Amino acid sequence: MILPIDPANKLSFNRCIKDGDLVIVYERYDTMKAVKVSEDGVLQNRFGAFKHSEWIGKPFGSKVLSNKGAFVYLLAPTPELWTLVLSHRTQILYIADISFVVMYLEIVPGCLVLESGTGSGSLTTSLARAVAPTGHVYTFDFHEQRAASAREDFEKTGLSNLVTVGVRDIQGEGFPDEFCGRADSVFLDLPQPWLAIPSAGKMLKPDGVLCSFSPCIEQVQRSCETLKLDFTDIRTFEVLLRTYEVRQKILESCPVNEGDSIERPPRKRRQGSAEGSNGTECSSSPTPVIRPSGEARGHTGYLTFARLKCFV
Repeated sequence: MILPIDPANKLSFNRCIKDGDLVIVYERYDTMKAVKVSEDGVLQNRFGAFKHSEWIGKPFGSKVLSNKGAFVYLLAPTPELWTLVLSHRTQILYIADISFVVMYLEIVPGCLVLESGTGSGSLTTSLARAVAPTGHVYTFDFHEQRAASAREDFEKTGLSNLVTVGVRDIQGEGFPDEFCGRADSVFLDLPQPWLAIPSAGKMLKPDGVLCSFSPCIEQVQRSCETLKLDFTDIRTFEVLLRTYEVRQKILESCPVNEGDSIERPPRKRRQGSAEGSNGTECSSSPTPVIRPSGEARGHTGYLTFARLKCFV
């Protein structure tokens, strides 16, 4: 369970794993997978065999051993981790964009949020946590199979009472009339968002906020032209996140000889081991080394926000 839906089963990171729970198996920082726990289940990976029966009763965050003595960690399926392990049915939003969207849409517990399209459900999962426990997310996708797969994922992650998935072409039909004037926020991830903006405006409460995600600046320009009719405070952002890796490395440094005017920099090779060397002794110690990650993501898309005008 990702969220504290039933007060009696409120999730904390001390909650013990039960049969049927979804856990995130952490092998290393770039290798994780979602696993549903079953009494007779076994996880096989490069570290060996891990029996699910040995996981049951342990708290989330536990370190468990395989038959070979290797280990993995069992983590709670938070929206952040779920975004990293879910099946990619479409291009997804990642944590940097998601956190920005949740903040600028002003989503708090109890909000009613409309989303189109659902895609892989990465953003939807975080929206659900933001509106819990009394709010609701209504998400729509025109692709029936994608909607069905997303619905299964929300069942698996314990979000089905916070998220309703509908099959609908929002660009062509707009949002259902039943939400007219009820939505606190609307999120659009569509090829032609300007076609859905008039309908989104009718769904929002006065002063409600809309966000449109578009990969191309031409889509942004056309959307902004449409937004000017009924919206104000129109802003577009591009979120670029640069990740750094921090690792321990052994660096060797040599003492300064008498008469040297400049201190020698740290070296990776030991001095004085080869014949004919000056016999200088170098000390080595683990040192944190920080460098930009080689897997840093660049442009994902543009986020355009606008607030519905209040007509008195």
